[in-house]
Amino acid sequence: MTTHYDQPTGEQSAAPAGGPPSAAPPRAPEAGAPGRPFARRLWRGRPEDPRWVRPAFLGLLATTLLLYLYDLSASGYANSFYSAAVQAGSRSWKAFFFGSLDAGNAITVDKPPASLWPMELSVRVFGLHSWAILAPEVLMGVATVAVVYGGVRRRFGPESGLIAGAVLALTPVAALMFRFNNPDAMLALLMAVACYLVVRAVEDGRTKWLVWAGAAIGFAFLAKTLQAFLILPPLALVYAVCAPVPLKKRFGQLAAATLALVVSGGWWVAVVELWPASSRPYIGGSQNNSFLELTFGYNGLGRLNGEETGSVGGGGGGAGGTGMWGETGWDRMFGSEVGGQISWLLPAALILLVAGLVATGKLKRTSVTRASFLVWGGSLLMTMAVFSYMAGIFHQYYTVALAPYLAAVTGMGAGLLWEKRRETWASITLAASVVAAAAWGYVLLDRTSDYLPWLKWLVLVGGLTAALGLVFAGRVPRRLALGAAAVGLVAALAGPTAYTLSTLQQGHTGSIVTAGPAGASTMGGRGGGPGGGGGVRGGFPGGMPGQNQQNGNGNANGGTQGRNQQGQNQQGRPGNGFPGGGMPGQQGLPGTQNGNGFPGAGRTGEGGMGGGGGAGGLLNGASVSAEAKKLLEANASDYTWVAASVGSQNAASYQLTTGHPVMAIGGFNGTDPSPTLAQFKKYVADGRIHYFIAGGGMGGGGNSGTSSQISSWVQSNFKKVTVGSATFYDLTRATTSG
Repeated sequence: MTTHYDQPTGEQSAAPAGGPPSAAPPRAPEAGAPGRPFARRLWRGRPEDPRWVRPAFLGLLATTLLLYLYDLSASGYANSFYSAAVQAGSRSWKAFFFGSLDAGNAITVDKPPASLWPMELSVRVFGLHSWAILAPEVLMGVATVAVVYGGVRRRFGPESGLIAGAVLALTPVAALMFRFNNPDAMLALLMAVACYLVVRAVEDGRTKWLVWAGAAIGFAFLAKTLQAFLILPPLALVYAVCAPVPLKKRFGQLAAATLALVVSGGWWVAVVELWPASSRPYIGGSQNNSFLELTFGYNGLGRLNGEETGSVGGGGGGAGGTGMWGETGWDRMFGSEVGGQISWLLPAALILLVAGLVATGKLKRTSVTRASFLVWGGSLLMTMAVFSYMAGIFHQYYTVALAPYLAAVTGMGAGLLWEKRRETWASITLAASVVAAAAWGYVLLDRTSDYLPWLKWLVLVGGLTAALGLVFAGRVPRRLALGAAAVGLVAALAGPTAYTLSTLQQGHTGSIVTAGPAGASTMGGRGGGPGGGGGVRGGFPGGMPGQNQQNGNGNANGGTQGRNQQGQNQQGRPGNGFPGGGMPGQQGLPGTQNGNGFPGAGRTGEGGMGGGGGAGGLLNGASVSAEAKKLLEANASDYTWVAASVGSQNAASYQLTTGHPVMAIGGFNGTDPSPTLAQFKKYVADGRIHYFIAGGGMGGGGNSGTSSQISSWVQSNFKKVTVGSATFYDLTRATTSG
């Protein structure tokens, strides 16, 4: 194994001219001398590398690409909320810039628009279809694997880099979200890039790497706001302490990186805040049409304390509490809601992180090896701590942010301990990490006892056998030690690989998606909470209607005279609807694992939340019949919006089906105070909206109850049109003078 580990007596590289000693290894000759064909340079890589290194790396990327592209169109439009915004941005540059949900620019999504831009450019080139939307996410996943490999390989060798890349690619939640159109794919990529760049900066103390890291984090802010800043404390602290330049210069460089962050993420915010509100779309998710309010409220502090104005419910309240979004506490990442998504190698990674820090404890301040563990490990611990205790909205798929850090720590720790395997403590610790991975893999597989029941025993026995061999890795022939290591790696990765393959074989749609087989993730505490009925997968525990995926009926309570929502089962039988009886049950339709499907997907729909006969739910879109599509397409060019509907998911379904803008009253939840009743009346008077679609959203929530007021006014003053089981109101045919 070719490594560049720091030595206790000093670093391996010379000092740059006029500067202090550098932590970087000696600079290798460039891979391609003039005259060498590019294809040969690409395949061969660095001349000093063994010949297998570059082909193995390219094979890792190619395998990841093929896996993630497999049956990609099965997810259809995936999250129709973001797909509708992509469609809008591919038709209108104004919608592209602001992140509008519709090309009429009524309201934006509840995030900044950066994550939409690659998809929108793809759709502009290739047209609107599943591959055009999701292929950019796949490419981000492959790029993230490459970044993690590169970051680990530079200091710990190609074997460690390959392990890290494979761990990332085979993490179930990564396989889910790098094939899905939420902002998390771009966020994970940019966070990995930032960690890589900070380690590069620690190597030689050059300002450019730190500035680029700041720019990456700033742009990540434009993907998912304040979540991008979670890793700022460990990154800044590591550089301030470990960089091989004088202290004064370190602080100057950190200031320059901060400026780059502000410019990279702040330019768009400044334009939006300075743009006259009357000529831009309403900022979705805010209550005062302010992006800053959205950032620091609904998408900021509200996520931590659960006080999200306009949201669908509160949080867990505190350490160990169970609330709307599951149980909080130090062990949240290991619980039934999250464990199968991300935690397969988490116990092993934590052991390896501690071992890496102990092994490098006596190295000099500028040790890049130790800094690597601090950067990637610090990012892992900081993000995990926030996720574990945040009381606000939390979804299982958020944990994809942990995947690059976990993979890097695993690869680095395994590589370091393997090199030190002749030291008794190192071989025992390496064996302990394999035991931890195998034992925890057994626990996770046992939670889905009907899924490959033999696999948990293979993982446990294989892991224990490998661990026994690794204890003596420094005393047996190298081939035997390598065999034990290979068995241990296979045992550690068998569980997440099975869950990943299960994830790839299913489509995923809707707002809440989870990886793995049925039953792999249950909301509502350790083993199903109230309202979960023994396992509501991807739904709400207690107090809100659940998405019934495999079992369990969502329980509607919490002060409404709701009746139990009988979630749709795999055969697509209709449910009873939203609590309070406001909407009819949603009819089953061809769909995918987590909600409503994409035409032609060929899978049976599961789950659902209210809506029906054309009215979508809070978390999933609507089934739009051919008759309804024909109705809305008639004279569509005469209107800014062919229809308006409460809630974004309902509006998105009709917009994607017809190809024409549909106004989402009240934004995602139907609780944003936009448009006001007066504004809506003016739109109708000016002939800009053709139909109002009944049902959808939470209805009537929010500070002003705007959506409820609009619904009541429409129903009292305009002609009702029924198409199949869908109900519309023709806003060009008034029944009264109101």
